[in-house]
Amino acid sequence: MKKFKRLPQHIGIIPDGNRRWAQNKGLEKKDGYAFGIQPGLALYDVCIELGIKEMTFYGFTVDNTKRPAEQIQAFQQACVDAVESLAKKDADLLVVGNTQSTLFPTALLPYTTRTRFGKGLIKINFLVNYGWNWDLNYSRKKSGVHGDDDLVKNIASAEISRMDLIVRWGGKRRLSGFLPIQSIYADFYVADEMWPDYNQAQMYRALTWYQNQDITLGG
Repeated sequence: MKKFKRLPQHIGIIPDGNRRWAQNKGLEKKDGYAFGIQPGLALYDVCIELGIKEMTFYGFTVDNTKRPAEQIQAFQQACVDAVESLAKKDADLLVVGNTQSTLFPTALLPYTTRTRFGKGLIKINFLVNYGWNWDLNYSRKKSGVHGDDDLVKNIASAEISRMDLIVRWGGKRRLSGFLPIQSIYADFYVADEMWPDYNQAQMYRALTWYQNQDITLGG
């Protein structure tokens, strides 16, 4: 295992490129999502080996649900399969997303309260039917929350800590509404490979790049 002089405490993962990967393989767009589960489990193993404290996976967003029905069903199922697979590992799991919507998979409702599985060696957050606007406006819908209260303490994703590093696969250079509060001082690395083509070397390249970033948090 490669050694790093410093590591991010919390890594955000944007697993993009599933549909493009499927098309390149001569498959339908919807077929790509099922191939994105094993990469997440492989990345979990790397983070456990390195001692990373927290990971957040971008599952699907409210905006993603504008896609064709067969794609929606495919990425909903992929998220369910991924979370249930991670529940067989040593992790403190939390799913965050708009559960009031019919597009939130009911199979994931039990995971919307952080739950320890196995030894709970790492916190894993999974964003499912997530929207940045929904997240930031969540406090307005909570009874007893007033306008002068701390916004950060009352957002829907309040249990998720600030991210140190965000890695996006698939070559696109945008955050796509990924946890706007927690990403505010995160370093952002882009891997050109599609998410289903994930391998350990890609993550090591991201961490090697991270070694030379200047962490000041604005100071």
